[in-house]
Amino acid sequence: MRYIEKTDFKNKNFILKILMLLLCLGALIFASFLIGRYQFTLRTLLDIFASRFTEVERYWEKTLEVVILQVRFPRIILAVLVGGALSISGASYQTLFKNPMVSPDILGVSAGAGFGAALAMINDANWIEIQLCAFVFGLLAVSIAYIISHVFGGQSITILVLAGVVTSSFFQALLSIVKTLADTDNELPSITFWLMGSLSRATNRDVLIMLPALCISLFLLYFFRHQINALSAGEDVVQTMGVNVPLVKLVIVISSTLMTVVSVGICGIIGWIGMVIPHLARMITGADYNKMASVSFLVGGFFLLLVDNVIRGVENVELPLGVLTALIGTPVFVILLGKTRQGWN
Repeated sequence: MRYIEKTDFKNKNFILKILMLLLCLGALIFASFLIGRYQFTLRTLLDIFASRFTEVERYWEKTLEVVILQVRFPRIILAVLVGGALSISGASYQTLFKNPMVSPDILGVSAGAGFGAALAMINDANWIEIQLCAFVFGLLAVSIAYIISHVFGGQSITILVLAGVVTSSFFQALLSIVKTLADTDNELPSITFWLMGSLSRATNRDVLIMLPALCISLFLLYFFRHQINALSAGEDVVQTMGVNVPLVKLVIVISSTLMTVVSVGICGIIGWIGMVIPHLARMITGADYNKMASVSFLVGGFFLLLVDNVIRGVENVELPLGVLTALIGTPVFVILLGKTRQGWN
């Protein structure tokens, strides 16, 4: 009876935390629309959104409607989705590898996507083609790492990590070659800026690209959430419970890779989120993957949107998103390491 009461209390406490995070994220989303060069009131914002569904007398300029619906809306939504996707990918990989130092690009996703984007840029590709190349080469890098691991290490996690390191180094070398061949006046600055990450080119089309990949990945992770959570007990123990360990590993790799490669393809390389945010989530809700994944998504979305708001609040300059997340994430990670140095929890 006492155990049941304690479990109910933990569940209610978790629900309360989720509601508070949703409230904070919702408030930040509304506030984010008011940040930028064009100033307007919250009432105008609500009326513009309402005009898409009902008849509302238009008292605002057409330019303002374009700014809200086609510039700020996709940028805000993508900041939440990308931040959440990278965070839950990091949480999933850390659970799989049982290592809090793991990040979503451990299998070479970022290096492959960076090379693909750079290759497209020096061939005068448009923005859609750049995203497509980043997506294709990001998946190619992970596929190479997985094949190397399967050939030489079977199901060994250690070999998979080493294969990711080798693959990442290979594509980094190719990227260096491309940067050497790039035009120093136009192409090289574009490649460098893309590699540092940015949401400045976000469009509603990008949101439509992001959503299916994110939904499929989240569904797979949710469906196998109990098996993923059981991995923390060790593979030998999990196998005695009847869990198909190779299948669970494959689900984690595919889902996390898909979310990461789509995120990188849309907004470039944004580091530290997938490593730092799961630590924060673990401090809020514990090491239970079922709860940590939800909290990671919400905290990650909140964090990236907050950082992007800081960037948009600075006039006359577009700071690289990845640089700012690194500046914030590095000291935060050092503090978290100090708090968790005595154990995983």
